[in-house]
Amino acid sequence: MTRIDNKPSGAGSAVTVRGLVKHYGETKALDGVDLDVREGTVMGVLGPNGAGKTTLVRILSTLITPDAGQAIVAGYDVVRQPRHLRRVIGLTGQYASVDEKIPGWENLYMIGRLLDLSRKDARARADELLERFSLTDAARRPVNTYSGGMRRRLDLAASMIGRPAVLYLDEPTTGLDPRTRNEVWDEVKRMVGDGVTVLLTTQYMEEAEQLAHELTVVDRGKVIAGGGIDELKAKVGGRTLRIKPTDPAHLRPLAGRLDALGITGLAPTVVDTDAGAVLVPILSDEQLTAVVGAVHEHGVALASITTELPSLDEVFLSLTGHRAGAPQDTRPADERQEVAV
Repeated sequence: MTRIDNKPSGAGSAVTVRGLVKHYGETKALDGVDLDVREGTVMGVLGPNGAGKTTLVRILSTLITPDAGQAIVAGYDVVRQPRHLRRVIGLTGQYASVDEKIPGWENLYMIGRLLDLSRKDARARADELLERFSLTDAARRPVNTYSGGMRRRLDLAASMIGRPAVLYLDEPTTGLDPRTRNEVWDEVKRMVGDGVTVLLTTQYMEEAEQLAHELTVVDRGKVIAGGGIDELKAKVGGRTLRIKPTDPAHLRPLAGRLDALGITGLAPTVVDTDAGAVLVPILSDEQLTAVVGAVHEHGVALASITTELPSLDEVFLSLTGHRAGAPQDTRPADERQEVAV
């Protein structure tokens, strides 16, 4: 089993992608994608429906081959060494990959045997993961009796049978209620704490902020932005100045004064009566200085003044021109049936 040591991005990178291209007829699902994922971190891949996120995951998990470019995962080339690579990766997609007609324990045991674990090791691993994912009590029940959250936890457990170095989560919380989604997030954090590298595709802004160390934004098959969450927010160029007067009676007069001066950003000031604050959009440090000076000249006593970066949802909209909607699977039906073990 030979690993490729001359990784383009050097040591410390669990996933390295250079110039990845994939066509479906005349449609370019991926158009020269570059990506680096550091070991032991979560890389969030954001993008609207049809951006190429799932195609990227399918290539990196050896389900499909690229038309051009190179991808190296955990030291293995995804095209030249797919069999070796499959032993060190895990995949949880948008739809459960377990067999619903048999018990949860049998699902995990079967996958362990398919991964060449001995009978003893497959049994031990199934027991270990059922306990870790709080499924021991349901171990002998058919999966079709599980709740949605239990099925998703079993799916995550299945992806961990082979102790993967790299785990792909393709919109893993689609259709889950908030409580179950939080449970999945907790498990992902535990995996990363154990040293697993995670590539997460999602359209949930809260999910990206909860889990990702870095983000890559894709649209129409291209990477259009990348970096830390705060870094991406800063790229949008706007900030909000939150001014909280000591006396709430000064809220509206202060907002009117700032609008009249015309020194703020493109949007008008907003009075948040519940929070007792005036929200002032600013685009530069000069505007920040001018607003603070105007507040001082107005003689308003302040309880606090803070600046806030835009939300990740606003960043997504600004970068892609699309709002982050409910995730959908737009692949052809025959492609949805393929499952990686």
